[in-house]
Amino acid sequence: MPIIPSLYNPPFLFKSGHFSTIYSGMIRKVIGLTQERERLELGDGDFMDLDWSYADTPTSELVILLHGLEGNAQRPYITGSAKQLNVNGIDACAVNYRGCSGETNRLFRSYHSGATEDLEAVINHILKLNKYTRIYLKGFSLGGNMTLKYLGEGRLLPKEIKGAIAISAPVNLHSSLIELLKPKNIMYAQRFKKHLIEKLRAKQLLFPTMISDTDIAKINTLKDFDDIYTSKAHGFKNAIDYYQKSSSLQYIPAIKTPTLIINAKNDSFLGEQCYPSREAELNKSVQFEQPLYGGHVGFYDQKNITYTEKRALKFIEEL
Repeated sequence: MPIIPSLYNPPFLFKSGHFSTIYSGMIRKVIGLTQERERLELGDGDFMDLDWSYADTPTSELVILLHGLEGNAQRPYITGSAKQLNVNGIDACAVNYRGCSGETNRLFRSYHSGATEDLEAVINHILKLNKYTRIYLKGFSLGGNMTLKYLGEGRLLPKEIKGAIAISAPVNLHSSLIELLKPKNIMYAQRFKKHLIEKLRAKQLLFPTMISDTDIAKINTLKDFDDIYTSKAHGFKNAIDYYQKSSSLQYIPAIKTPTLIINAKNDSFLGEQCYPSREAELNKSVQFEQPLYGGHVGFYDQKNITYTEKRALKFIEEL
């Protein structure tokens, strides 16, 4: 499908990718949303928490919201999305990945960019409710990569899955990592590393023989974390093997579900290989929009409703 031209043109300050990213993550507040938590018990003995919010009137439409690295269902980009969906008559199920709902998960493993088995478990659980006939996926950053990978892996998708939106998706994880390790992103990388190590120390209390203080001391970069924990905990040889097998870029050509990908050109987290122009041009089911501005999961717009929140609603309405 042809590349979709973008009309997003924010106020001057928000033309800065860093300002847009920081505002979205640290400053934006969303009020007026009520979420109800449900614990989903997984087949391997672990759990994930789902935070539901509902439209004012009963509906058969639902959007499953997937957060980014070290996010949760209370981040403004999730709650803002849920609120706009609810206001427009669509229910929302915001997923907290394993260990992301404020409580350490039970197993040594946790979540990662390619853990589509967990997304599949959420979808199967929702289908058993027999309430929704039109289900959409909306993933941000890591959640965007997971969404695209799920759609393109070749599984038989439920007929209820009608469309998907991926925002700021690092479709090539190694390319994204290279960007994150550059000096321009040191503030973000250090923040991610700090939170990941905090969680790893909590995990160490539960599994003292599987992770040592020496292991943790070796973690100087995000790649080190993936070499020492992510890859070993989830069955990959090392960080590079994890990035190669979990990147969604290789799966985009096989996507048959109507899908919209929005990656800002000034997103400092995304490398050159994170812009799937060619893949979108060759796949009639995939639309790719590359605004000049927006930063990483930013896209500020008026009335505290982001451009991507409006754009996602429009995309859903047109399906």
